[in-house]
Amino acid sequence: MSARSGNGRFHKAKRLIIPENIVLVFLPPYSPELNPAEKMWAKYKREFSNKFYNSLEEVEDFITNVVNNTTKKEVMSICGYSYIF
Repeated sequence: MSARSGNGRFHKAKRLIIPENIVLVFLPPYSPELNPAEKMWAKYKREFSNKFYNSLEEVEDFITNVVNNTTKKEVMSICGYSYIF
């Protein structure tokens, strides 16, 4: 994901029907620090780094386990921006 993606004109569908219980919040350009997904990737990257894997299957297993063991509470604490929750 590049720093430029997220708020470009090409990311705003004109025919998109947004349900009443959904609010879109557009991030300013060049602001990956405001993107909750970037915070989750940073967590996973810290857990993934400095380890040796013998195969892609080991990498897949590691990633699957880390993601599956991430709790809703943990996601909320990492991504708990005031404009989201």
